Amino acid sequence: MDSIKQLASPAGRLRIAGTVNDSIVDGEGYRYTIFTQGCPHGCPGCHNPQTHDFAGGREADIRELLREALDNPILAGVTFSGGEPFCQAAALVELAGELHRHGLSVWCYSGYTYEQLTACGKPAVQALLRQLDVLVDGAYMEQQRDLTLSFRGSRNQRLIDVPASLQQGTAVLYQL
Repeated sequence: MDSIKQLASPAGRLRIAGTVNDSIVDGEGYRYTIFTQGCPHGCPGCHNPQTHDFAGGREADIRELLREALDNPILAGVTFSGGEPFCQAAALVELAGELHRHGLSVWCYSGYTYEQLTACGKPAVQALLRQLDVLVDGAYMEQQRDLTLSFRGSRNQRLIDVPASLQQGTAVLYQL
């Protein structure tokens, strides 16, 4: 298993490629999607290759991202995408906690599997998992591309109900 690369972000800051307001493809309901910058996976056919460079993108203040999300009254939640969000887990834990306090759900896309994330032993990764409602896990695999799937691009990827999974000690699929 590849170790999960983690970036050290300045307190209250996140390196991002950008954001999308009112997304309907990154989880249930209208979502504010934050595309984190930096990804170690390099999946062939990735639809966000501009997010791979760890030095790319820009720094964003977590409070500003929170304000942008909370300013939209129709949002059901926020989605962390990428890049690889778990490379900036410590910064996202703080943001996810605030989003939950304001009644928004938190979804996250990761090229790592649920099993890899739970086994890695890094405190920030474990803390971020505890803040997620749904994890879309697994690397995008071009040979398993399937446009009929909801909220994922390839058949190997799963929608994981994270609270139920943590409680049961095994991956539990999220029911749409």
